[in-house]
Amino acid sequence: MMFFSPSHSSVASGLWQDWREDVACVFARDPAARGLPEVLLAYPGVHAVLLHRVSNRLWHADWKLTARLLAAFARWMTNVDIHPGATIGKRFFIDHGAGVVIGETAEIGNDVTMYHGVTLGGTTWNKEKRHPTLGNNVLIGAGAKILGAIILGDNVRVGANSVVIKDVPPCCTVIGIPGRIIQQKGIKIQDPRGIDLDHHLVPDPVGKALSCLVDRLDELENNQKRFVVAEETCGSCEAEGVCHGDDVVVLKQAAGGK
Repeated sequence: MMFFSPSHSSVASGLWQDWREDVACVFARDPAARGLPEVLLAYPGVHAVLLHRVSNRLWHADWKLTARLLAAFARWMTNVDIHPGATIGKRFFIDHGAGVVIGETAEIGNDVTMYHGVTLGGTTWNKEKRHPTLGNNVLIGAGAKILGAIILGDNVRVGANSVVIKDVPPCCTVIGIPGRIIQQKGIKIQDPRGIDLDHHLVPDPVGKALSCLVDRLDELENNQKRFVVAEETCGSCEAEGVCHGDDVVVLKQAAGGK
């Protein structure tokens, strides 16, 4: 066996350590995890990552076909498609593990969390770096698409169903189509007690803008009511400009008065 021969004992040790960390990180990020047997037997995202650790080593050992066959088996079993050439850091967790696609030249840092339906895709057919690079402690919400050879810095959060096509600086929150930065912090987003999973607690700039518009309309309507009252209590005459000033006349006319 390739990984368990004496000449590859360090490789086997590294693989075992990666497996242990990949399984252990689940308990820090998923409160539904109740025990080791459950995680090992019933978490397709964990299965996909564990099998990728093997297929990635086969890929770099130039066993390309074997690596692709193992990756195809992992996709059939887990519904997670990870190219064996993708570079994935330690303690990578795919929650729910359905419909995730990670391309060949993607690079993922340590302590990254990803939800179902995420795509790390390419935007060119050229044989070059064409998939995203994710820093450490990145969280990608369900259904998000990260496209192209872009870089997401450390501690970035991407909201569900966002489409990110440009670089994102560290410690930012991105939402929307196309993705836009709506929050930036000078400190790490990661909670000291564990990975920050509050990816649903993101500002709503569209809702805030609509709320401001409604408040502004209410204010304009109240001003218009005052003009209408002034018109009703004081009839129109030739001396109106003298009594109230030209500015008041102009405002009354703008508000619908005569």
